[in-house]
Formats: sequence, C-alpha cells, structure tokens
Amino acid sequence: MGNQVWTTIDFDKPGFQSDFARVPWSSDSSAYGWIPVPLLCFNGGDGPTLLLTAGTHGDEYEGQIVLRRLVRILAETEIRGRVIVMPALNRPAVLAGRRTSPLDGGNLNRLFPGREDSGPTAMIAQYVTEVLFPLADYAIDLHSGGSSLDYLPVAFAHRGRTAEQSARLDSFLAGFAAPNTVLTDGRGGGGETTLYACAAAHGIAAMTTELGGGPGLSPGGVAIAEAGLRRVLRNLGIAPDLDAPKPDIVRHLRMLPPATTIYAKADGLFEPCVQVGQEVRAGEIAGYLHGFDDVTSPPSTLRFEAGGIVIFRRFPVLTSAGDALVGLAQEVTD
Repeated sequence: MGNQVWTTIDFDKPGFQSDFARVPWSSDSSAYGWIPVPLLCFNGGDGPTLLLTAGTHGDEYEGQIVLRRLVRILAETEIRGRVIVMPALNRPAVLAGRRTSPLDGGNLNRLFPGREDSGPTAMIAQYVTEVLFPLADYAIDLHSGGSSLDYLPVAFAHRGRTAEQSARLDSFLAGFAAPNTVLTDGRGGGGETTLYACAAAHGIAAMTTELGGGPGLSPGGVAIAEAGLRRVLRNLGIAPDLDAPKPDIVRHLRMLPPATTIYAKADGLFEPCVQVGQEVRAGEIAGYLHGFDDVTSPPSTLRFEAGGIVIFRRFPVLTSAGDALVGLAQEVTD
C-alpha cells in the first residue's frame, strides 16, 4: 500500500511553507478524516538539511516550546540549506498531554521505522522514515523526562556506522553542547526503534535530548535547547549570522547497564533519597518503597548496586511493580 500520509509542502521549493502532515484516521465522527500534524519547511537553497522534531512524547514540553520559538526566529533569518520542523510530531499525544497516543496507545519513539497498517502512530513513524529521512543530513529529536522522570540535561546519540558519519556526529554534538553527552546503543531506552536510532541507521547525524523532567516546564531545559539549536544552525552554515551563546564545557558520560537501574519490585510509594546529578556509591541508599497493605511493616530499603551519577529519577511517588526508579551513568575519562 505504501505511505498514506501526505502534505501540500514541496520540500524542493525555495522559501517558507507551512502545512500539515495529514495522517489518515477514520473515526466515528469523521469517516474520511485525517490528523493534522504541523509541518514547516524553510528552504534557502544549497546547503545541508536539518530535521527538527519535538512532541514525540506529548507530555514533554521543553522541545515543543523551543521549536515554536525557533520557527518565529527562522522566519526572520536568512537561511542557507533547509530546515524541516515538526514541533508536535505525535499530535494526538500532545493534545492529550500523554506519553502515548490516546487513539491507538502508540509510543511513537518505540515504533520506528513504522508501518502503514498499524494505526496512526506507526504511520507517523513511517512518514518520517520514508519521506523525511531521505531529505535530511542532520536530525534532532527533542525530549525531556516527561511526567514520570526527572532527568539530567543530556544529549544522546548512537555511534556512527562509518568514519564519515562519526566525524559529522562528533562535530554536531560539540556544536549543540549539552551539559552532558552520552553515546549509546539504546539498551533500556528503545534500542533501534527510536527516531534518532532509525535516523542514524539511515546515515544521518542524529541526536536526541533529555531536558529535565516532571509534569511542568524546565526553564533550564528550554534555555539549553534554544542555545544548542542556535549553535547548530550557525555551525552548519544554515543560519551563519544567528546569535548563539558560547558553549560551556561538555561532560561525556556512559549509561550503566539496565541491571544497575533500581526498579520497583512491588506497588507502593517511592521515597527518594537522592537527586538527579548526585554522585553515589555502591551500597548507598537510593530511597525507600512503602507498601500499601501492611502499614506496620517498615519500607523496603533500595540500595545502589554500583556507583555513578544519578542520570534519572522517578518523579511520581505513586509507583507500580516494574517502574524504573533511579538510573545511573558514569563519566568517561579516557
């Protein structure tokens, strides 16, 4: 059947265009309707193409805010090359303020490269993979911890598959200059089914971010993302005259294996004893899990099995068995 998502945008046409990626969705209220996913294209001629996305998870707001700001900035900036912007990629999830789509339960960042016959969320992934990735040289998918996690500000990237891709990626990450950078294989975080991993598999220099967390908005995360995007646009020569702050020193981290992550083994109330960014040692107390049934019993004590830096921590207190509570990273020193 092929990709059913369509748009009126001509990506080769010079200038600015704004429309939607129209995702077919037949519902009780609209038999032949479509989901309007905002899509913008700035084309200034010869130069690289940068794909920018946010709202892949609807409850992560920092990237959504930053890309809306950036659109207004780009509208008044001379562009060389092309910038494609999708600030609400999983629009049904964005409107619902949820990580997953209320239409089909789809987690967009676990469905790449997508399919045309598995609901609207997989169709969005397929459109990005089959239509937008072939146009792009670089891609940034902006994430944050969302409703369930508090996250250290960090940029993630899968290692390049060729020397040329690795060199472009290193320069790309250095330009964005998040306070922390992690090269990852995706273990525990979606593997090859995420947008940035799929982009890397297509030869694109791609990265994603975590920009804080919780159900609100992190001003620090917004500032990091806007500064990073400004530097990237300038360094790639797409907007060479764009003002951008000088980068701070970047710390390089590696994620520790999922086996070192502390998970809830029962339902309960999570009482954390550590903060994101804190350095901890093996054996230290990460927190307590208070059970629901026998209130006279002491809580379970949760201890770290390895030392490292707390890179994420569960935000809600209410916890179910299997929830990730605290994750660790270590600094790369060589």
